[in-house]
Amino acid sequence: MTYFWKIFRFAKPYSKYMALNIFFNILYAFFNAFSFLVLMPMLEVLFGENRAVYTKPSFSGALDFKTYISERMSFEVTRYASDDPQRALVLVISLILVTFLLKNLFNYIALFFITFLRNGILKDIRIALYNTITNLSIAHFTEKRKGDFMSRVSNDVTEVQYSFLSILELLIREPLTILFALIMMFSISPQLSIFVLLFVPFAGIIISRIGKTLQPKSNKVQIEVGDILSKIEETIGGLNIIKAFRAEKAFQNNFKATNQRLFKLSNSLINRMNLSSPLSEFLGIGVFGILLWYGGSLVLVEKELNAAAFLTFLALAYGVLTPAKGISKALYSIKKGNAAAARILEILETNNPIKDPEKPEGLNAFKKEVVFDNVSFAYEDKIVIEKLNLSIPKGSSVALVGPSGGGKTTIANLVPRFYDISDGSISIDGTDIRKLTKDKLRSFLGIVTQEAILFNDTVANNLRIAKPDANEKELQNAAEIANALSFIKALPQGFDTVIGERGNKLSGGQKQRLSIARAVLKNPEILILDEATSALDTESERLVQDALIEMMKSRTSIVIAHRLSTIQNVDLIIVLQNGKIVERGTHDELISKKGAYNKLIELQSFQ
Repeated sequence: MTYFWKIFRFAKPYSKYMALNIFFNILYAFFNAFSFLVLMPMLEVLFGENRAVYTKPSFSGALDFKTYISERMSFEVTRYASDDPQRALVLVISLILVTFLLKNLFNYIALFFITFLRNGILKDIRIALYNTITNLSIAHFTEKRKGDFMSRVSNDVTEVQYSFLSILELLIREPLTILFALIMMFSISPQLSIFVLLFVPFAGIIISRIGKTLQPKSNKVQIEVGDILSKIEETIGGLNIIKAFRAEKAFQNNFKATNQRLFKLSNSLINRMNLSSPLSEFLGIGVFGILLWYGGSLVLVEKELNAAAFLTFLALAYGVLTPAKGISKALYSIKKGNAAAARILEILETNNPIKDPEKPEGLNAFKKEVVFDNVSFAYEDKIVIEKLNLSIPKGSSVALVGPSGGGKTTIANLVPRFYDISDGSISIDGTDIRKLTKDKLRSFLGIVTQEAILFNDTVANNLRIAKPDANEKELQNAAEIANALSFIKALPQGFDTVIGERGNKLSGGQKQRLSIARAVLKNPEILILDEATSALDTESERLVQDALIEMMKSRTSIVIAHRLSTIQNVDLIIVLQNGKIVERGTHDELISKKGAYNKLIELQSFQ
């Protein structure tokens, strides 16, 4: 239950629906029990046990409720139908129908209001999860599988939704139903009521012990569901490789094994849950059988109860079984939902190491330089960047080159604070970037990555990620600078064409030019190009390179290059090896040194 109280905060905006649900559940519980009690006058009429009452009775308190109802019904029967038993029967049946109508009406209204509560909680938890996921550091997603996140946002949230409904029934509706039934049972026969209550704790202990095993089983089921979603996501993303290497069978067998584990775990969990209903019913019928024996002796031997009162008591006692079964099911559901709540809270309570400062500094414009001062970065125990010093004046372009694993992309990720440095500082105009809010820092930056990251939306909406209020003219200007306008106009609906998941309806060069157009539209003061042409063919590379040159004019640029032919005109080239600067200078200066850069040039010339 610990996790549920934490989830409970999502119910606060819907407290009015909760209050209305509780109110109508109270009315439902009362009329549910009262509907059984009004059976007694009908039975008395049928058995000929009703007696004439000529004085209107008065209500003297809850303890005398049964006597009052009996006396009042007898008074009404005497008043309207003392000489006509059939008319008396119609009168009593009419009362029963009205009582059951009110009971079911209040039941519907209670369910009506709980619908807004349940779906509201579901909506807000998903929004909170999505916001948390989008705010987490990128490092967090290198350690987790995407399918696991998908499972938590979908399956776990739905599980909590239905479990939350169960806890409301457990805390409000079913106990009230039992309470009102017990009050009326005590008003009929305190002896029989105490006799029933002696057996209830025994049944509860048995059911709760079985329920304790549900949470760990449920947690394993949710983990397997996340694993299945991850495998599906990976398979769809890598389908061309799977087919090219004829690996369909291996992936199918792997998925089959995961699904088989889920099959066994789900069977075990559901069968354990299914045990709650027959077990609680059997225990209830056992109590009911003993009640028949003891109550029958009170009617037939000791003559302490009349037949109508005993049958009404039995109806009330049996009416207790349904909410008791409901409570047992709710307990099982809560145990299962508690595991899902724990997985949701694990995300919601994840600490994001990339934090905004409590008192951020203001930096309204970039005027001078970006400085790396003794910057070091380690991922877990591996040092990736070590004591890097670099100054990039405004308006200049710097290229980072070197072998794979040298730290080039890591530097590009440190500037926008996708990761935080381990030591040293990165500053813009003398202000440490950690003293700026992430939003302010990233407002200065535009990024074009090696893989063009686009979304299943229109061309225009993909561009407007950079500037949501951009008008059509601004979109066209950005596309023209990026050499993308001609192919966009050739699309079926132009800027309103949906480009498919990850932009798969476009070629590699077209996707990359859209990425550049998006960065152009933002008009950033600092531009980061992370191997933006390395995955392209020669023709696409030329078009993209022309777009990049146009975009880099008058901007401060950090260029990570794989193809060295694309960076010969930059102001400064930095050669990185194992996270350290081994050479720096212009293209001509580094060629004349005959060092590491020249060796890279020679290696590429043979490719």
